[in-house]
Amino acid sequence: MRDASRSRVVLGVLLTACVVLLVLDARGGGDPVTKGARTAGAAVFGPVSAAVTTVTGPVSDTYRAALAAPGAREEIEDLKARNSELTRQIGAQERDEGRSGELERLLNLSGLGGYEIVGANAVTHLTPQGYADTVTLDVGTRDGVRRDQTVVNGDGLVGRVVRAGTDTSTVLLLTDGASTVGARLEGSEEIGTISGASRSIAETAPLRFELLDASAKVGKGERIVTLGSHGGAPFVPGVPVGTVEKVEDTPGALSRTAQVAPVVDVSALDIVGVVVAGPKEDPRDAVLPPKPGDPKEKDGKEKAGKKQTAAEKKAAADRKKASEEDAPAEDGPAADAESDRPRDPDGSGEDR
Repeated sequence: MRDASRSRVVLGVLLTACVVLLVLDARGGGDPVTKGARTAGAAVFGPVSAAVTTVTGPVSDTYRAALAAPGAREEIEDLKARNSELTRQIGAQERDEGRSGELERLLNLSGLGGYEIVGANAVTHLTPQGYADTVTLDVGTRDGVRRDQTVVNGDGLVGRVVRAGTDTSTVLLLTDGASTVGARLEGSEEIGTISGASRSIAETAPLRFELLDASAKVGKGERIVTLGSHGGAPFVPGVPVGTVEKVEDTPGALSRTAQVAPVVDVSALDIVGVVVAGPKEDPRDAVLPPKPGDPKEKDGKEKAGKKQTAAEKKAAADRKKASEEDAPAEDGPAADAESDRPRDPDGSGEDR
């Protein structure tokens, strides 16, 4: 009871103080008494007013945002849709550029080796055991594809065709444990066999190169190409296979072995080519790209630069010739009068 009476007293005092302050503030003027009272009131109630504004501000902002919410939501959804479309277009353009580069490299490889190819798209398939030993191509016998044909991409050897249907064909990858390819060291007559060692998707085991001559010299960084099969099946000659990573020392062995990194990433195959006709002659090492710092690479760049310079000069000459042909002939009264003036036939130098 006492607490309730005390609360009523406090409330009454506060209300009386508010009324007094309102009266004093309404009077205005320069009265020092009223001015001091207003200053004291501002000092006391100013922080309270600021606190109330801080608390109620977000509520009012939320209310105003709620009023504009339908239009804002539509605009946000529209911006999201446009952003998704732009992202899709950029992704498609990047994929097209990547595929264009792959196709260009594939055509360059087939041209250097003299291989006649049929282009195809590759899709990796998994066996029930989780192996990634084959890929399926979207070309088949109706496109000229047959069993035991070489499959390449712009970097080198992919594998060989093991089954050919009417519209599709199956390729055994170079890296598979069941794959074996006759191979040769770059710039030499040392030959051997390349065997795959991968059994599952997660496994990235290097290829195994076994040289027939145990005393043959081989070092890290040396490159390997296909030796070529009889009649070009299943492998045509000269296709890049890989680079020696490590030479294994096996004293007393009848052959020498090395670990080889394949030039083709079989986990990211897209555009490939099936070799439907082999070269007329062995291209040897012509298909291999120049090594960094190789004089052949420098000569190739210089030749490309010279060709570009010659083309630019020819284009400039053609532009100059065209501008001369398009320039109007000099004419006018003075020119006509000059052409109509008779010349001295006797060579005296005076006009008649």
